[in-house]
Amino acid sequence: MSALFRGLAAGFLFCAAAVPVAAANPYTAEAMWGLARIGNPTLSPDGRLAVVPVTRYDLAANKGSTDLWMIPTDGGPARQLTSDKASDTAPAFSPDGSAIAFLSKRGDDTETQIYVIATDGGEARRVTDIPVGVGAVKWFPDGKRLAFVADVWPELTKWEDQGKRLKERAEAKTSAKVWERAPIAYWDHFLDDREPHLFSIALEGGEPVAITRGSGYWLSKQEYGTSSYDISPDGTEVAFVADRDRTGIDANDDIIVIPACGCKPARNLNPESVADESNPVYSPDGRYLAYAQKRTPRFYADTQRLMLLERATDRTRGLTEQWDRSADGLVWARDSKSIYGVIDDAATSRIYRFTLAGGTPRAVTGASSFSGLEVAGKTAVALRQGFSEPATLVRLDPASGTVTKLSQFNDVALANLAMGKVESVTYAGARGDPVQMWVIYPPGFDPAKKYPVYMLLHGGPHNGIQDALTYRWNAHVFANWGYIVTWHNFHGSSGFGQAFADSINPDRITMPYEDTIKAAEWLAAQPFVDAGRMVAGGGSYGGFLATTLLGRPHPFKALIAHAAVYDNFTQIGADYGASKERFFNYWEKPEEFARYSPHTAAGNFVTPTLVIHGQLDQRVPVNHGIELFNTLQTRGVPSKLVYFPDENHWVLKPGNSLFWYQTVHDWLAKYAPVTAGSR
Repeated sequence: MSALFRGLAAGFLFCAAAVPVAAANPYTAEAMWGLARIGNPTLSPDGRLAVVPVTRYDLAANKGSTDLWMIPTDGGPARQLTSDKASDTAPAFSPDGSAIAFLSKRGDDTETQIYVIATDGGEARRVTDIPVGVGAVKWFPDGKRLAFVADVWPELTKWEDQGKRLKERAEAKTSAKVWERAPIAYWDHFLDDREPHLFSIALEGGEPVAITRGSGYWLSKQEYGTSSYDISPDGTEVAFVADRDRTGIDANDDIIVIPACGCKPARNLNPESVADESNPVYSPDGRYLAYAQKRTPRFYADTQRLMLLERATDRTRGLTEQWDRSADGLVWARDSKSIYGVIDDAATSRIYRFTLAGGTPRAVTGASSFSGLEVAGKTAVALRQGFSEPATLVRLDPASGTVTKLSQFNDVALANLAMGKVESVTYAGARGDPVQMWVIYPPGFDPAKKYPVYMLLHGGPHNGIQDALTYRWNAHVFANWGYIVTWHNFHGSSGFGQAFADSINPDRITMPYEDTIKAAEWLAAQPFVDAGRMVAGGGSYGGFLATTLLGRPHPFKALIAHAAVYDNFTQIGADYGASKERFFNYWEKPEEFARYSPHTAAGNFVTPTLVIHGQLDQRVPVNHGIELFNTLQTRGVPSKLVYFPDENHWVLKPGNSLFWYQTVHDWLAKYAPVTAGSR
């Protein structure tokens, strides 16, 4: 057990600061949608300026719009850089700091293109005219070219032919889709026969140069971004992540390097690797290439080691072999002597510093969660957030860990919203292991009164719930209804070491179920909790845990199952080509597999359950929600099905989200009402 985990076991970890209860307005779902959402920053080479995308939502129009804002890193007012009616995203400063590239779909654009705007402002200029659209834009070090990713049919070498085929597919008389190899879908969309490839284009525009097309490698069809590749400081080489699997059911991402001209063969840095590699980043001096490496095949929650390749000698060594956390969000210090990472660490996303000599990594930040780290010269910026703070741009001193707030987009709104206290507690879970749990209290909480509880069940299962604001399951919105809200990091959660994450494989339910029951027992023992008014709910794996509770003993008066796995037998075939991920296929051990499937305990279903599902969900297909609801109805169990024809695994549209929150509120109020004595 790590020292930090032992500290967790001792009791309270920390108490997050909350907005004063005297604030006038309740933290409603509508108020939440009124908050500005800040995206990852880009930092000017001299570190003086940061640019962030800021998204605001118009509830009447039921949509959002994103503009770019510039913020001085030494303090001072923000300045809006773009104001087009189209959304402008993914900003990137040029190497000389004179311009900012970004992605947008303006005017007559049918697909997303690269635009460039001067740092001093003015009109943006379109650089690309790619009929299939572009993404993941980066500057070459000379500032004369830009790299981007485009999904293309590899056999079509002319862009006009790419556009023609795209148009033909859209206008075809048949809607049939055909596959000969898995996977066929990812999260919310079907995959087609295109391949994501890297290209470069001159700043003035013109014909793009293919970098990876024809190399035998392409970026992941499922998901890619700017962290999927990097350009060497001299601009001659590109390192990128490619899936070398050609079966479709045995994914294995490797780091590939290729000349930036695309004129010479690509090279797999580690062709013998058995598990995924990711996040390649060149050191500023060009001597090294750092990346993250897993060792367990097909297991997304395996520990990622920080690897360092010395390019001159081709020697690779691990910097974190003895460290029980995953290296992620890698950013080099400008002197090339150390690397920073954004690390999932005990329910908080912390920034750590790694030295090239190895040794124990040093935490730079403590409380609050951080993301989007950028370093230029002696300046570092990042996004800070917590349950009570939406993403906020801050300047960070990597030496001292001192944080200075830079953005103020939500200050006025937050000052007027009522939020209760947020605490981190621990209790003894399965096997007597310490389990961390967040507790969010209602505004004006009075320990002399008794309150109902809404226990949230997180997804994954290997995704720990961190000190961070979520718009889809906002704990403060629930707490403002008068509930004590909890979120426990049951066995299997990330951020608490590999043994804890791996403890639920292949039995992915016994210990999380026990952790949930023990969390309820811990709550029931508190003098301010009404044990007769507890409800539990979650989405994805959290929905699976909710449907498991349905068939087993539990203390909850009602349940909420959103995008819930109900039948493991159908889910394993739908889930990304049935990748095992430390599980096993049902035909190998059918009786044991059935023990983990909620539908086999349907004879025990008696708890009122709200079922929610979206038609576009390709992660947990909609049949699960329909089957669960119909089973509940057949059993005579009070139940309700909320079906969104235009939502995926999540509820993302403002209008649908408000309906979701209201429906959840009404379900809680029906089975675990907030009484006058608990307000």
